[in-house]
Amino acid sequence: MPDNKIVLAFSGGLDTSVAVPWLKEKYGADVITLTIDLGMVDLEFIKERAMQVGAVKALTVDGREPLVQEFLYPALQAGAIYEEQYPLATALGRPLIARYMVEAARAEGAFAVAHGCTGKGNDQVRIEVGVAALAPDIKVIGPIRDWGMSRQEEIEYAEARGIPVNARASRFSVDENIWGRSVEAGELEDPWLQPPEDAYAWTKPLSETPDEPAFLEVHFEQGIPTAIDGEDMSGVDLIPHLNSILGEHGVGRLDHVENRLVGIKSREIYEAPAAVALHAAHKSLEALTLSKDQSRAKARIAQEYADVVYNGLWFTHHRQDLDAYVRSTQRFVTGDVRLRVHKGNCTVVGRSSPYSLYQYKLATYDPGDDYDQAAAEGFITIYGLPVRTQNQAQSQ
Repeated sequence: MPDNKIVLAFSGGLDTSVAVPWLKEKYGADVITLTIDLGMVDLEFIKERAMQVGAVKALTVDGREPLVQEFLYPALQAGAIYEEQYPLATALGRPLIARYMVEAARAEGAFAVAHGCTGKGNDQVRIEVGVAALAPDIKVIGPIRDWGMSRQEEIEYAEARGIPVNARASRFSVDENIWGRSVEAGELEDPWLQPPEDAYAWTKPLSETPDEPAFLEVHFEQGIPTAIDGEDMSGVDLIPHLNSILGEHGVGRLDHVENRLVGIKSREIYEAPAAVALHAAHKSLEALTLSKDQSRAKARIAQEYADVVYNGLWFTHHRQDLDAYVRSTQRFVTGDVRLRVHKGNCTVVGRSSPYSLYQYKLATYDPGDDYDQAAAEGFITIYGLPVRTQNQAQSQ
């Protein structure tokens, strides 16, 4: 047996299945597969598939809890949504995958890690930059990018080696984790065409959703959701729970033409029911508990944070600095948000917090008003001073 080893991030699909023999033939190496459950994976099935296609060892990891606590919830607190639509489900999973790949390579004594990303996508950047940040001495191999085979050539390659690969044609490319589902390719590549119904799996079409709205209450502690309708839940339970309820009402479908890091535009379909709802609820609670200056500064930080995640720069000091600011803003983002869910829409209809900056006695026009309206005259005089001065001195 050869002494050199390669750890391959393994999904069990066609690309990574044929990558196992390709890596063995090209590098004369033992291939150890690594499959990470980020919320939507049958670990035992994929482990069996890995051994069938020639891996010497098949490693599996349950990464759901680290994904939620270390990646999803910090991004939620930051309000990170790429180009105002994409809640970064796939993008947030990639740095964790890179970290697990490095850990496995160290534990197994591997000289390299490999992935199944194409040369046109963002994920190759996210994984390879992540590995370079954590272990610059480990070689990274991208078999699909390197070999240049078409799907049909991959099937023929597998058949020639007697590899049991599911070659059932699918016109869509799909990636899933607990935070969302990403779909591309097939007729989705024409941005003029409406996405076909079979592009969706988590959400019902509006024609099949309930006629009556549903109401949900989400409790947050320092910007993190901790309970639904009064029931405390861990993130690993809370997010799928919301995905299920909201998906029944058709919430969470996103049709986005986005700017990829590699310089091309791509039409993507996303399903992210829980992410859409939690971002809306979190933002509404921030509106209640953050000052105007905090809210506006944080909106700029949210955009920067989203770009950092999307562009594969998670393992940077810049992201750590952003996290420090975000954590500070979340100290008083505690309270409850009431959501109305109906026919694909998720609307905030109520919010409350023990730290609310909304004061009824200041806002009301009813008796009991504590606001000193007489003070407004002097304020307006001072506030309008530079306007009057400039127009008097520089009138045309």
